[in-house]
Parts: sequence; C-alpha cells; structure tokens
Amino acid sequence: MRRQRGVALITAIVLVAIATILAVHIGTRAALDLRRTAGLVALNQGWHVALGAEAWAAEVLSDDLEDSETDHLAEAWAQPLPGLPVDGGELRGALEDMQGRFNLNNLIDENRVPDDAGIARFERLLLLVGAQPRWARIMADWLDEDTVPGIPEGAEDSTYLSQNPPYRAANGIVATTTEMMSLPGMTREEFERIRPYVTALPVGTAINLCTAKAPVLAALVEGGTDFGDAELLAANRRDGCFPTRADLQATLDAAAWLALEGSVSERSDWFRAVTAVRIGTSELTLYSLIERNGPNAVRTVLRSTGTE
Repeated sequence: MRRQRGVALITAIVLVAIATILAVHIGTRAALDLRRTAGLVALNQGWHVALGAEAWAAEVLSDDLEDSETDHLAEAWAQPLPGLPVDGGELRGALEDMQGRFNLNNLIDENRVPDDAGIARFERLLLLVGAQPRWARIMADWLDEDTVPGIPEGAEDSTYLSQNPPYRAANGIVATTTEMMSLPGMTREEFERIRPYVTALPVGTAINLCTAKAPVLAALVEGGTDFGDAELLAANRRDGCFPTRADLQATLDAAAWLALEGSVSERSDWFRAVTAVRIGTSELTLYSLIERNGPNAVRTVLRSTGTE
C-alpha cells in the first residue's frame, strides 16, 4: 500500500512538472507571437507613414517646378525634415537631387557603346575620392552591349561565369549602384569610397551644377574646375545656385565649354526621398527614386527598404 502511495505521489509530481513546463512553453510562445504580431503591425504602420511622406515629397517637387527655374540647395525641397511625431513614434526625411551625382549609366551612350567623355569624367572622379580609376572602364564593360572585354583588365561573361556562384554582365543599364560590387576585384571598402558620388538613373542625365558635390564638379574637365572646393560651395550656395552655367563657362575656353555644355544643367528631373520611420521599437527606412517630368507628372520609379 505504501509503495502504491509512493508511486502515485511520484506520478502526481511528474504530471504537475509536465503541466508546468507546458504552461510555461505555451505562455512563452504566446508572448513571442504577441511581440511578433505587434512588430508586424508597427512595420505596416511605418510603411504607410513612409508612403505618405513620399507622396508629400512628390507634391513639394511638383510645386517647386512651378515656383523656380533652377534646383538648388537653398530651396525648400532641399531642407531635411526634422523629427516629426507620428502615432506611436517619429518620422524623419530628406530629399536629395540625384543629378548632383555621377550617373553610372552615362558611361555608355544611347547605343550602349562606351562613352569616352563619360569614362574620362568618371576616371577623374575616382582619383579624387581615393579610388582606382580603372573601375571606370571595367564598369563601362559591365554596361556595354558586347561580350568582348574593352580593355586588358576588363571583364565580360567569360569572367563572370567562372565566379561562384556564376553570373553574367549586365550588358545594359543598371538599376542600382551596388552592381559595382559585382566587378572583379571590387571590395566593400573601395565601393564605400565611391558610393556617395554616384547614382544609377535609367536614362542619360546632365550634372546639376547647383547641387553637385565638390569632387563631381572638379571631375567635369581635365585639370579640374574652379569650383571643386567644398567650403567654397557651401558658402556660395546659401542663397541660390552656385556655380551657374555662366559661372562655369567663364572659367573655360570655348572648346572645353563646347564639349561640356550638354552635360551640365541647373535643373533636375531625378530625386531620391529618404524616409526614416520609428514606431515603438520598430524602424523602417524607405528609399524612393522619384522622376519629375512636369508639375503634374511626378512619379516614384523605384522603392527599396533598409539599404540604398
């Protein structure tokens, strides 16, 4: 009888222990599911807040086109949006003129043939930012339509198909600057030197003199320009466009200006909106490439989250 009572007691203890473990497990799972659901709800809310900010940015760009004949850094669109409270969190945002950067797709012409002038400008830019100038022709090889390396250290499908995993050259325009990471020998460190000064726009574009960074301006012509100093640019851009096309033309001889004038402007069609949203502990960053074709023709061409 005592043995039976002992067995019954042990059985009861084991059952209580199992029930406790199951209860803890169920409670933990429920708590995790609740947190996961709350996170998804917050991200969904953040996504819609970011889309709202994107629509507002498009409206600002549309209004700017009617109010101004140039796009410069003293205008309202160029001022970053400070932290604004939203339900459960905060919103921050900024617009950048992407024609203030070198467009990688300018390395080829409309026939997808390497453009010597564009390559030369990119080589000069690479030198100015501390990168190897050879990337200009290797990138042009990545973009051009043929499958024959254009330079001794160039690369086409025969090189890329031997990689692990294998892949092919673009042989056409690229959608993101990160495709440079596919070039043979390109390192993350080297790419990060280049990244702030380049973009990948789906059409050939002119450099906006009013918004271009100092190295981009300095790389426009052989020997540099008089406008490649960042402090000089900051001081002269507080009230409007600097340098203007007239400013640049005045520093060049007739032949140099003739070769360059079609590649520079004071207006832009391509902008990037960067919207950072925090809802509770969840954070979302939305990058929106925006094209502006007219006052009522502003559209988002590409969206990405997390990275540029």
